[in-house]
Amino acid sequence: MRLLRTADDRFGDLPGFPYEPRYAEVPAGDGQSALRMGYVADGPADGPVVLLLHGEPSWSYLYRSMLPVLARAGLRAIAPDMPGFGRSDKPAGVTDHSFARHVEWMRSFAFDALDLREVTLVGQDWGGLLGLRLVAEHPDRFAAVVAANTGLPTGDQDMPQVWWTFRRAVERAPDLDIGRLVQSGCRRTLTPAERAAYDAPFPDEAYKAGPRAMPLIVPTRPDDPASAANRAAWAALARWDKPFLCAFSDGDPITSGMGPVLRAAVPGAAGRDHPVISGAGHFLQEDAGERLAGEVIRFLGA
Repeated sequence: MRLLRTADDRFGDLPGFPYEPRYAEVPAGDGQSALRMGYVADGPADGPVVLLLHGEPSWSYLYRSMLPVLARAGLRAIAPDMPGFGRSDKPAGVTDHSFARHVEWMRSFAFDALDLREVTLVGQDWGGLLGLRLVAEHPDRFAAVVAANTGLPTGDQDMPQVWWTFRRAVERAPDLDIGRLVQSGCRRTLTPAERAAYDAPFPDEAYKAGPRAMPLIVPTRPDDPASAANRAAWAALARWDKPFLCAFSDGDPITSGMGPVLRAAVPGAAGRDHPVISGAGHFLQEDAGERLAGEVIRFLGA
Protein backbone atom coordinates (compact mmCIF):
# COMPACT_ATOMS: atom_id res chain seq x y z
CA MET A 1 0.00 0.00 0.00
CA ARG A 2 1.40 3.39 -0.98
CA LEU A 3 0.91 5.95 1.78
CA LEU A 4 1.11 9.72 1.31
CA ARG A 5 1.81 12.11 4.16
CA THR A 6 0.81 15.76 3.99
CA ALA A 7 3.67 18.12 4.84
CA ASP A 8 3.41 19.83 8.22
CA ASP A 9 3.67 23.29 6.70
CA ARG A 10 0.25 22.80 5.08
CA PHE A 11 -1.26 23.07 8.57
CA GLY A 12 0.21 26.41 9.62
CA ASP A 13 -2.04 29.17 10.96
CA LEU A 14 -5.27 27.18 11.14
CA PRO A 15 -7.94 29.60 12.38
CA GLY A 16 -9.40 28.65 15.75
CA PHE A 17 -7.38 25.43 15.98
CA PRO A 18 -4.39 25.90 18.30
CA TYR A 19 -3.93 22.22 19.09
CA GLU A 20 -0.58 20.50 18.73
CA PRO A 21 -0.91 17.33 16.68
CA ARG A 22 -0.42 13.94 18.26
CA TYR A 23 0.19 10.70 16.42
CA ALA A 24 -0.39 6.97 16.79
CA GLU A 25 0.55 4.13 14.46
CA VAL A 26 -1.82 1.36 13.36
CA PRO A 27 -1.30 -1.52 10.91
CA ALA A 28 -2.14 -0.39 7.39
CA GLY A 29 -3.79 -3.70 6.59
CA ASP A 30 -1.46 -4.86 3.85
CA GLY A 31 0.68 -6.97 6.18
CA GLN A 32 3.68 -4.71 5.72
CA SER A 33 3.03 -1.03 6.36
CA ALA A 34 2.35 1.03 9.45
CA LEU A 35 -0.09 3.89 9.03
CA ARG A 36 0.29 7.05 11.10
CA MET A 37 -2.95 8.56 12.40
CA GLY A 38 -3.10 12.14 13.60
CA TYR A 39 -5.32 13.36 16.40
CA VAL A 40 -5.84 16.23 18.81
CA ALA A 41 -6.99 16.20 22.40
CA ASP A 42 -8.18 18.66 25.04
CA GLY A 43 -9.25 18.38 28.65
CA PRO A 44 -7.89 16.62 31.72
CA ALA A 45 -5.92 13.45 31.05
CA ASP A 46 -7.99 11.57 33.62
CA GLY A 47 -11.37 12.94 32.51
CA PRO A 48 -14.14 10.82 31.00
CA VAL A 49 -13.28 10.19 27.35
CA VAL A 50 -15.35 11.63 24.53
CA LEU A 51 -14.27 10.29 21.14
CA LEU A 52 -15.19 12.76 18.38
CA LEU A 53 -15.31 11.09 14.96
CA HIS A 54 -15.62 13.20 11.83
CA GLY A 55 -16.87 12.24 8.40
CA GLU A 56 -16.46 12.89 4.67
CA PRO A 57 -14.60 15.02 3.56
CA SER A 58 -13.64 16.81 6.78
CA TRP A 59 -11.08 16.17 9.52
CA SER A 60 -10.63 16.90 13.23
CA TYR A 61 -10.65 20.63 12.45
CA LEU A 62 -14.43 20.20 12.28
CA TYR A 63 -14.52 19.85 16.09
CA ARG A 64 -12.53 22.99 16.91
CA SER A 65 -15.44 24.80 18.60
CA MET A 66 -16.47 21.74 20.60
CA LEU A 67 -13.11 20.65 21.98
CA PRO A 68 -12.62 23.55 24.45
CA VAL A 69 -16.26 23.45 25.61
CA LEU A 70 -16.03 19.76 26.43
CA ALA A 71 -12.64 20.26 28.09
CA ARG A 72 -13.96 23.03 30.37
CA ALA A 73 -16.62 20.57 31.55
CA GLY A 74 -13.89 18.19 32.69
CA LEU A 75 -14.14 15.80 29.75
CA ARG A 76 -11.21 14.37 27.80
CA ALA A 77 -12.09 15.18 24.19
CA ILE A 78 -10.15 13.24 21.54
CA ALA A 79 -10.61 13.91 17.83
CA PRO A 80 -8.71 11.67 15.39
CA ASP A 81 -8.34 12.08 11.65
CA MET A 82 -9.54 9.12 9.62
CA PRO A 83 -6.85 7.60 7.40
CA GLY A 84 -6.97 9.52 4.14
CA PHE A 85 -7.94 12.75 5.89
CA GLY A 86 -6.41 15.52 7.98
CA ARG A 87 -2.91 14.83 9.29
CA SER A 88 -3.32 11.07 9.01
CA ASP A 89 -1.47 9.13 6.33
CA LYS A 90 -3.36 8.81 3.08
CA PRO A 91 -3.62 5.47 1.30
CA ALA A 92 -3.09 6.57 -2.28
CA GLY A 93 -5.41 4.14 -4.06
CA VAL A 94 -9.19 4.46 -4.01
CA THR A 95 -9.36 0.68 -3.69
CA ASP A 96 -7.13 0.82 -0.59
CA HIS A 97 -10.21 2.13 1.24
CA SER A 98 -12.97 -0.20 2.39
CA PHE A 99 -15.57 -0.05 5.14
CA ALA A 100 -13.89 -2.96 6.93
CA ARG A 101 -10.47 -1.36 6.77
CA HIS A 102 -11.72 1.96 8.15
CA VAL A 103 -13.45 0.17 11.03
CA GLU A 104 -10.25 -1.73 11.81
CA TRP A 105 -8.06 1.37 11.53
CA MET A 106 -10.27 3.23 14.02
CA ARG A 107 -10.51 0.21 16.31
CA SER A 108 -6.76 -0.16 16.38
CA PHE A 109 -6.31 3.56 17.06
CA ALA A 110 -8.84 3.76 19.88
CA PHE A 111 -8.25 0.45 21.64
CA ASP A 112 -4.78 -0.82 20.72
CA ALA A 113 -2.85 2.45 20.47
CA LEU A 114 -4.71 4.63 23.01
CA ASP A 115 -6.40 1.88 25.08
CA LEU A 116 -9.53 4.01 25.52
CA ARG A 117 -12.20 2.73 27.92
CA GLU A 118 -15.60 3.91 29.13
CA VAL A 119 -15.80 5.96 25.95
CA THR A 120 -18.62 8.27 24.91
CA LEU A 121 -18.84 8.23 21.12
CA VAL A 122 -19.83 11.39 19.27
CA GLY A 123 -20.18 10.36 15.63
CA GLN A 124 -21.30 12.44 12.66
CA ASP A 125 -21.52 11.32 9.03
CA TRP A 126 -18.87 8.57 8.56
CA GLY A 127 -17.92 9.10 12.19
CA GLY A 128 -21.20 7.45 13.05
CA LEU A 129 -20.94 4.72 10.43
CA LEU A 130 -17.58 3.70 11.87
CA GLY A 131 -18.38 4.52 15.47
CA LEU A 132 -21.65 2.59 15.61
CA ARG A 133 -19.86 -0.46 14.23
CA LEU A 134 -17.28 -0.14 17.00
CA VAL A 135 -19.99 0.25 19.64
CA ALA A 136 -21.80 -2.83 18.35
CA GLU A 137 -18.66 -4.94 18.10
CA HIS A 138 -16.93 -3.73 21.29
CA PRO A 139 -19.74 -2.68 23.65
CA ASP A 140 -17.55 -3.16 26.72
CA ARG A 141 -15.36 -0.24 25.62
CA PHE A 142 -18.22 2.28 25.46
CA ALA A 143 -20.28 4.02 28.13
CA ALA A 144 -22.58 6.16 25.96
CA VAL A 145 -23.31 7.24 22.39
CA VAL A 146 -24.24 10.54 20.77
CA ALA A 147 -25.34 10.08 17.16
CA ALA A 148 -25.37 13.35 15.22
CA ASN A 149 -26.47 13.44 11.57
CA THR A 150 -25.43 9.88 10.87
CA GLY A 151 -26.70 6.33 10.43
CA LEU A 152 -25.60 2.82 9.55
CA PRO A 153 -26.75 1.81 6.05
CA THR A 154 -26.97 -1.84 5.10
CA GLY A 155 -27.93 -1.49 1.44
CA ASP A 156 -31.40 -2.88 2.12
CA GLN A 157 -32.99 0.57 1.61
CA ASP A 158 -32.05 3.10 -1.04
CA MET A 159 -30.08 6.17 -0.07
CA PRO A 160 -31.76 9.59 -0.44
CA GLN A 161 -31.58 11.17 -3.86
CA VAL A 162 -29.54 14.08 -2.49
CA TRP A 163 -26.89 11.58 -1.41
CA TRP A 164 -26.74 10.07 -4.89
CA THR A 165 -26.29 13.58 -6.28
CA PHE A 166 -23.38 14.06 -3.89
CA ARG A 167 -21.84 10.71 -4.85
CA ARG A 168 -22.04 11.47 -8.56
CA ALA A 169 -20.48 14.89 -8.00
CA VAL A 170 -17.53 13.33 -6.16
CA GLU A 171 -17.11 10.64 -8.81
CA ARG A 172 -17.20 13.02 -11.75
CA ALA A 173 -15.30 16.05 -10.48
CA PRO A 174 -11.93 16.29 -12.26
CA ASP A 175 -10.63 18.43 -9.38
CA LEU A 176 -12.35 17.68 -6.08
CA ASP A 177 -12.92 20.95 -4.21
CA ILE A 178 -12.92 19.84 -0.56
CA GLY A 179 -13.63 23.27 0.91
CA ARG A 180 -16.61 23.67 -1.40
CA LEU A 181 -17.99 20.27 -0.39
CA VAL A 182 -17.80 21.18 3.30
CA GLN A 183 -19.40 24.55 2.60
CA SER A 184 -22.28 22.84 0.79
CA GLY A 185 -23.13 21.01 4.02
CA CYS A 186 -23.16 24.16 6.19
CA ARG A 187 -25.79 26.82 6.78
CA ARG A 188 -23.29 29.53 7.70
CA THR A 189 -20.70 30.86 5.28
CA LEU A 190 -17.20 29.67 6.01
CA THR A 191 -14.43 32.25 5.87
CA PRO A 192 -11.78 31.85 3.18
CA ALA A 193 -9.31 30.80 5.89
CA GLU A 194 -11.70 28.12 7.18
CA ARG A 195 -12.23 26.74 3.69
CA ALA A 196 -8.47 26.71 3.24
CA ALA A 197 -8.16 24.69 6.47
CA TYR A 198 -10.37 21.99 4.97
CA ASP A 199 -8.29 22.03 1.79
CA ALA A 200 -5.00 21.90 3.74
CA PRO A 201 -4.68 18.08 3.99
CA PHE A 202 -4.87 17.71 0.20
CA PRO A 203 -2.01 19.42 -1.68
CA ASP A 204 -3.17 17.92 -4.97
CA GLU A 205 -5.47 15.27 -6.44
CA ALA A 206 -3.07 12.44 -5.57
CA TYR A 207 -3.93 12.94 -1.88
CA LYS A 208 -7.70 12.74 -2.34
CA ALA A 209 -8.25 8.98 -2.64
CA GLY A 210 -10.00 8.98 0.76
CA PRO A 211 -12.60 11.62 -0.11
CA ARG A 212 -13.03 9.97 -3.52
CA ALA A 213 -13.53 6.54 -1.99
CA MET A 214 -15.90 7.14 0.91
CA PRO A 215 -19.13 7.59 -1.11
CA LEU A 216 -18.25 4.44 -3.08
CA ILE A 217 -18.00 2.22 0.01
CA VAL A 218 -21.32 3.22 1.58
CA PRO A 219 -23.49 0.08 1.22
CA THR A 220 -26.10 0.74 -1.48
CA ARG A 221 -27.18 -2.84 -2.24
CA PRO A 222 -27.99 -5.81 0.01
CA ASP A 223 -24.93 -7.79 -1.10
CA ASP A 224 -22.42 -4.99 -0.50
CA PRO A 225 -19.23 -6.22 1.23
CA ALA A 226 -20.17 -4.27 4.38
CA SER A 227 -23.87 -5.19 4.48
CA ALA A 228 -23.68 -8.35 6.60
CA ALA A 229 -21.46 -6.73 9.23
CA ASN A 230 -23.71 -3.67 9.38
CA ARG A 231 -26.82 -5.86 9.80
CA ALA A 232 -25.06 -7.64 12.66
CA ALA A 233 -24.26 -4.24 14.16
CA TRP A 234 -27.95 -3.28 14.04
CA ALA A 235 -28.79 -6.50 15.87
CA ALA A 236 -26.25 -5.62 18.56
CA LEU A 237 -27.50 -2.04 18.82
CA ALA A 238 -31.01 -3.44 19.38
CA ARG A 239 -29.59 -4.81 22.67
CA TRP A 240 -27.71 -1.63 23.64
CA ASP A 241 -29.28 -0.34 26.85
CA LYS A 242 -26.57 2.13 27.86
CA PRO A 243 -27.30 5.86 27.31
CA PHE A 244 -27.88 6.72 23.66
CA LEU A 245 -28.68 10.22 22.41
CA CYS A 246 -29.69 11.41 18.95
CA ALA A 247 -28.67 15.03 18.39
CA PHE A 248 -29.54 15.71 14.76
CA SER A 249 -29.86 19.08 13.07
CA ASP A 250 -33.04 20.34 11.43
CA GLY A 251 -31.34 20.96 8.09
CA ASP A 252 -29.72 17.79 6.82
CA PRO A 253 -31.64 16.08 4.00
CA ILE A 254 -29.10 13.24 3.83
CA THR A 255 -29.47 11.83 7.35
CA SER A 256 -32.72 13.28 8.67
CA GLY A 257 -34.58 10.01 8.28
CA MET A 258 -32.10 8.11 10.44
CA GLY A 259 -32.84 9.91 13.70
CA PRO A 260 -36.27 8.32 14.24
CA VAL A 261 -34.90 4.92 13.19
CA LEU A 262 -32.12 5.02 15.77
CA ARG A 263 -34.43 6.30 18.51
CA ALA A 264 -36.85 3.45 17.88
CA ALA A 265 -34.24 0.71 17.46
CA VAL A 266 -31.84 1.32 20.35
CA PRO A 267 -33.15 0.60 23.87
CA GLY A 268 -30.77 3.12 25.41
CA ALA A 269 -32.51 5.89 23.46
CA ALA A 270 -35.92 5.22 25.00
CA GLY A 271 -37.45 7.87 27.21
CA ARG A 272 -34.82 10.52 26.46
CA ASP A 273 -35.27 14.09 25.32
CA HIS A 274 -33.45 13.98 21.99
CA PRO A 275 -32.54 17.54 20.96
CA VAL A 276 -32.97 18.98 17.48
CA ILE A 277 -30.20 21.45 16.68
CA SER A 278 -32.01 24.22 14.85
CA GLY A 279 -30.51 26.31 12.08
CA ALA A 280 -27.78 23.79 11.29
CA GLY A 281 -26.97 21.76 8.21
CA HIS A 282 -25.17 18.47 7.66
CA PHE A 283 -22.01 19.72 9.36
CA LEU A 284 -23.73 20.82 12.53
CA GLN A 285 -20.35 21.11 14.26
CA GLU A 286 -19.66 24.09 11.97
CA ASP A 287 -23.10 25.66 12.31
CA ALA A 288 -23.76 24.96 15.99
CA GLY A 289 -20.70 23.31 17.53
CA GLU A 290 -20.99 24.93 20.94
CA ARG A 291 -24.68 24.00 21.14
CA LEU A 292 -23.90 20.40 20.22
CA ALA A 293 -21.13 20.33 22.83
CA GLY A 294 -23.61 21.65 25.40
CA GLU A 295 -26.01 18.83 24.57
CA VAL A 296 -23.21 16.29 25.04
CA ILE A 297 -22.37 17.82 28.43
CA ARG A 298 -25.99 17.80 29.58
CA PHE A 299 -26.42 14.21 28.38
CA LEU A 300 -23.40 13.09 30.38
CA GLY A 301 -24.23 15.21 33.42
CA ALA A 302 -20.73 16.68 33.31
